[in-house]
Amino acid sequence: MILSDDTLRKMMADGTIVVEPLEPYQVQPASIDLRLGRHFLKIDENTLESLSLDSELPYVKIEKDEIIIPPHSFLLATTVELIRLPANVTAFVEGRSSIGRMGLFIQNAGWVDPGFEGTITLELFNANRLPLKLASGRRICQIVFAQMDKPTRTPYAGKYQGQRGTVGSRIFRDSDGRALP
Repeated sequence: MILSDDTLRKMMADGTIVVEPLEPYQVQPASIDLRLGRHFLKIDENTLESLSLDSELPYVKIEKDEIIIPPHSFLLATTVELIRLPANVTAFVEGRSSIGRMGLFIQNAGWVDPGFEGTITLELFNANRLPLKLASGRRICQIVFAQMDKPTRTPYAGKYQGQRGTVGSRIFRDSDGRALP
């Protein structure tokens, strides 16, 4: 069941769900708008021949209030807001329609597991042939919360738990049945 604005306000007031800092205008009928932070990561393409799932990627760190995403370029960003979910609530993040209509694709791998705590790292792709300028503090995406039928036995405790700011891929830490590096 998707949580309504009234339920979200109640759960935030009693501390069951945390979204902070939060301004009243961010609460929508069935979601909460999240704002763009000022920390960004870009894969350092000049140091790589190819990307690999088995090794840590080098990133260029950028911290600024405005950023321009070149045409057909990919960038990692973060939300201003820190999110904390209980063991019986999950969430998913979607780009705002108004921004998608401008050709900016926004993802966060789609899902926020129950028990997660941290800022949300966003994957931004400019599908345009023109550069796109973004400003920190601007509403960039929305998070939708869903009540689970019962609390999970294993709340999220993975490699992104507690992240603050933009965090690059940590897929190289996945074991997938093999020894970790």
